[in-house]
Amino acid sequence: MALLLSGFSALINVSLQGPHQRTLLKNLLKDYNRMERPVGNDSHPLTVFFTLSLIQIMDVDEKNQVLTSNMWLQMSWFDHYLQWNQSEHPGVKNLRFTTDQIWTPDILLYNSADDDFDSTFKTNVLVNSSGFAKYLPPGIFMSTCNVDVRWFPFDIQKCELKFGSWTYDGWLLDLQMTDADISGYMPNGEWDLIGVPGTRNEVFYDCCKEPYPDVTFVITIRRRTLYYALNLLIPCVLLSSMTLLIFVLPADSGEKISLGITVLLSLTVFMLLVAEIMPATSDSVPLIGQYFASIMIIVGMSVIATVVVLQYHHHDPNGGNMPKWVQLVLLQWVAWFLRMKRPGENDDPERPPCAPNLRRCSSGSQSGSIPNPPDPTLHPANNNGNLLYMGFQSIEDSGGGFGGGPGGLGGCSTSGMGDPQLQAILEEVRYMADRFREQDEAESVADQWKFAGAVIDRLCLVAFSVFNIICTISILMSAPNFVEAVSKDFV
Repeated sequence: MALLLSGFSALINVSLQGPHQRTLLKNLLKDYNRMERPVGNDSHPLTVFFTLSLIQIMDVDEKNQVLTSNMWLQMSWFDHYLQWNQSEHPGVKNLRFTTDQIWTPDILLYNSADDDFDSTFKTNVLVNSSGFAKYLPPGIFMSTCNVDVRWFPFDIQKCELKFGSWTYDGWLLDLQMTDADISGYMPNGEWDLIGVPGTRNEVFYDCCKEPYPDVTFVITIRRRTLYYALNLLIPCVLLSSMTLLIFVLPADSGEKISLGITVLLSLTVFMLLVAEIMPATSDSVPLIGQYFASIMIIVGMSVIATVVVLQYHHHDPNGGNMPKWVQLVLLQWVAWFLRMKRPGENDDPERPPCAPNLRRCSSGSQSGSIPNPPDPTLHPANNNGNLLYMGFQSIEDSGGGFGGGPGGLGGCSTSGMGDPQLQAILEEVRYMADRFREQDEAESVADQWKFAGAVIDRLCLVAFSVFNIICTISILMSAPNFVEAVSKDFV
C-alpha cells in the first residue's frame, strides 16, 4: 500500500510540471520583446561569450580559395527578462525557446562565401532559472580563405573565421572569446589539423568612436603529401631522369630528338594537371610548378644540345675542317677531363705489306697526309718493284714494256713514248690510290667530328645529371615543413 501511495505521489509531482511550465512560459513571454536588448540597465553592455566546435574540414578549394567546414557555434549570455524562482515553479529547471521568441545575438561569419551568407541551423535556445541562455547553432560554413600555394604540396594553410555582431557595437554588445573545442574533430584524408587558435580584436572606424569587437579563429592545417608525391612528384622525377637517356642513346639510332620531345610533352601534361587545381594568381608560384618549370628548361636545353651533337656527328667532311679552338677545347681539354680517348688511339695495328713505292705506304702522320713516292714512269730503275706489285715477274713478262727496247719505259727516257696499254693501267692505279687516300682523309675528318659529338654527349650527360640532382634537392627541400611532411606521411 505504501508503494502505491509513493508511486501515486511521484506521478502527481510529474504531472504538476506541465502546468507550471506552461504558466511560466506565458508569464515570461507576456511582455517580452525580442527586439529589446535583455539588460537591466540600458547603459551597460550585454556580454556574450562566443566559441566554436570544429567537427570536420569537408573541403579546401584552392582554385576558388574557399574553405568548407562543419562547425557548431556556441553563444551564451544572461537574459535579464528570463529569470524565475524555482520554488514557485517546481520541476522547471530549464526552458527552451525558439529564435523567433526571444532575443539572440546577430553574430555572423564576416568572411562567409555561402549564397545565403548565414548557413546556421536555427536551434532552440536553452535558458535556466538564473536567466543564463545558451545557443548552439550547427552549420556547414563556407568561408573565404587566402590559400598560399607557394610551398605546394608541402604547404601549411591558415584560414581565418571572423565572427562578430552585425549591428551592435562594443558599447552595446561586449563579445568575449573562449578557446575553440576540437575534441570531436573527425580527421581529414588530405589535411592534418594543427590547431584552431583564436583572438579577440577591436576595430575602430573613422566614422565612429565606439569599438567594434570581433572574434577570429584561425584554422591551421597541413597538407598530407603522400597522394601528390605518388601522382605528381615521383612521375616528374622519373621523367627528368629519362632526360639523361637522351645523351646515352647512340646518335645513329635516330631517336634522340624524339625521346627529348616526348619527355617534354609528358612534363607539359603534368604541369597542366597542377595548373587545374591551383588558383589563377600571380602572387606566388607553387613549389611543384617551379620544379616542373626547371625540369622543362633542362629538357629543352637537352634537346638543343642533342641537335648540336647530331650536327657534329653527321657533319659533312667536305664542309670544312674543324676549327682549331674546337679541337683544343673539345678534343683535348674536355676529352681529358672526361677521360675519353679516341677509338684506336692507343692501338697500333700492323699494316699489310705493300710495295715500297705505293702511295698508301706512308710514314703514318697524324694529319693523314701521305708523302708522294717517286713517279715510276720517271724512274726506270724501280720498274721491277712496280711490276712485281702489278703481277709481272720480270720485264720480259711485261712484254718488254719496261725493257730498254723502243717500246719500253726504258725507251721512254729517250723517246718520251711508252706502251699505251701499260700507261693506262698505271693511270688507273694512280687514280685508285688517290681515291683511297681521299677516302681515308674523309673518314679521318668524319671520325674527328663524331668524336667531338661524343665528347659533347658525355659532357651534357654529366652536366645535366648534376644539374638535375641539385635542382631536385634544392627546390623540393626548400619547403619549411619538408622534413615534417615526409616523416609523417612516408614513415
